Amino acid sequence: MKIRTRFAPSPTGGLHLGGVRTVLYNYLFARQNGGEFILRIEDTDQTRFVPGAETYITNCLEWCGLMPDEGPQAGGAFGPYRQSERKDLYLKYAKELIAKGFAYYAFDSTSELEKMRNDLKTAENPSPQYGSKVRMKMKNSLSLDEAETQKKINAGEAYVVRIKIPDNETIRFNDMIHGEVVFDSSVVDDKVLLKADGMPTYHLAVVVDDYLMKITHAFRGEEWLSSAPVHILLWKYLFGIDKMPQWAHLPLILGPSGKLSKRDGAKYGFPVFAMNWTDPKTNDFTEGFKEKGFLPEAFINMLAMLGWNDGTTQEIFSLDELIQKFSIERVHKAGAKFDYEKAKWFNQEWIKKLDHEELSNRVAEILKSKGVDIANRNYLKAVISLVKERCTLMSDFYEQSSYFFKTPETLDITAIQLKWKKEKSDFFSGYIQWLSSTTLWDSHNLEMEFKNMAVQKNLKPGELQLPLRIMMVGGKFGPAVFTIAEMIGKEETIKRIKNALNLLNT
Repeated sequence: MKIRTRFAPSPTGGLHLGGVRTVLYNYLFARQNGGEFILRIEDTDQTRFVPGAETYITNCLEWCGLMPDEGPQAGGAFGPYRQSERKDLYLKYAKELIAKGFAYYAFDSTSELEKMRNDLKTAENPSPQYGSKVRMKMKNSLSLDEAETQKKINAGEAYVVRIKIPDNETIRFNDMIHGEVVFDSSVVDDKVLLKADGMPTYHLAVVVDDYLMKITHAFRGEEWLSSAPVHILLWKYLFGIDKMPQWAHLPLILGPSGKLSKRDGAKYGFPVFAMNWTDPKTNDFTEGFKEKGFLPEAFINMLAMLGWNDGTTQEIFSLDELIQKFSIERVHKAGAKFDYEKAKWFNQEWIKKLDHEELSNRVAEILKSKGVDIANRNYLKAVISLVKERCTLMSDFYEQSSYFFKTPETLDITAIQLKWKKEKSDFFSGYIQWLSSTTLWDSHNLEMEFKNMAVQKNLKPGELQLPLRIMMVGGKFGPAVFTIAEMIGKEETIKRIKNALNLLNT
């Protein structure tokens, strides 16, 4: 049997890191077993459809290196891969369920449904369900005779198709993570399978598509566990339980106060989406891990460890290593706590891990996006070797290295002015003269003369190095200041000191 897994997102917005983890586990399982990974777009809810969301999802998967074998863009033998393009298929199976007595037409209006919920609402039952206890009191093909039902259909009266959940039946299945899971059918409502617009709901579509696309294993979020009874019954009624994929319901990713959400990200200042997302309807912006400065390798590595480990102390895994070592048996049952500091640690470790050539290529892209073109790649590599230990995020490389390529636009002059005096101004004027005349331009010589001149003028070298650093880089950061001077050259070093003196002495 060919292993086939799928990721089936709704194009309704940005891709949450929990969604990417679902992609990852499906992808790893398929690759490990020589199988196929499918992308299917579940766009049946047209009211929630967001233009651009599908392209965004595809771009996220591409950035992560988790491209599907089949899907809307890749094509494949089981398409179309958008549910909106498969509408007629679902109607056929809905009618089959009705014919078998496992589903029924329901003509209830919105106001009638609301009245039912209000009439039956009690303290013990605050959210009454449309199920076995109320269905015969409602307007549907179970409570109406066949002639009246057909009359309503012929007249074009709006209807939905609901599954008929059996009363007092035990429904069970074996989850790959949670083991045996048992449900009582009496607490499950008659879910809508086909909406009034002819579009299926998730419940019908996911079962039909998994069957037709020959999906063998489905990993999805734990929030879908409550829907399992409906899906199991649909498999039983339509295709047979033996055809049902093996399921694994992944534990939640937890934030500071429960399930990790956009609200957590906004409150605590960390991304929760794979890439930047701006909602075209609301213009609401959500920051992504990519734009924050995460390497895709680090992002994937971090996600893999959110609820899984290989049984050792190893934490750094390449995608190939994850494919080799991943095991669904070692996925934790409990929710995994997202730790942003740990996420940044993964990124820093991957920055260290990348070879010089690859890292320089990626840093060059970042600098270019900021208007810094790199003419000398060897110079860039030398700069990277000086600053990479200071960089946690890829975006840090601009702040930590831009002064090697261009004069700082701003200087933290106030940090100098607090202890600035004429003697220091005279010192730097003298140091400029020496810099102009020296022919030996290396960090050791620049530092030794700096210290000698300071002693001669009864000044402490340590009190002079901070002003020099700010003159060179704009602030209180960076590697050894004389190494910076050596790298940027004589002309640029002198220019920066002069610029600072002009600001300090006005």
